[in-house]
Amino acid sequence: MRFVVDASVAVKWLVAEEDADIADRLAASGQELHAPRLMASEAANALWRKARTGQIERAEAGAAMALLTDMPVRWHDDETVGADALRLALALDHAVYDCVYLALAHRIGATVVTADRRFVTAVAPTEHGETVMTLADYAETR
Repeated sequence: MRFVVDASVAVKWLVAEEDADIADRLAASGQELHAPRLMASEAANALWRKARTGQIERAEAGAAMALLTDMPVRWHDDETVGADALRLALALDHAVYDCVYLALAHRIGATVVTADRRFVTAVAPTEHGETVMTLADYAETR
């Protein structure tokens, strides 16, 4: 199966968080994993926020970010899905950042896996609901 993973999953590969074990199982599953390049910036921002709030040390944030290129994903250029992401954001009244992952999933015939329950809740009642699942939902299917 083919999945698009977002930064909420990627950060779990980099630092200890709830459900990191599920994210690790996904990474080791042999499934085809994809991500837009945006994920790198979003992961960096999440690490900065964790360091800023004292959840991790600054050095740990830097070391974790250095591992980003070793993630088991196929990277995609954001500009290839930008227009679709904007259309989805306008239709769903939801942030373009999240819709970049959804647009990529549509483009390559994949399912988005995220730990962002708010995004899943926003998309669930729409025609795109089947294209997004939580990391916990992934665990139940595997």
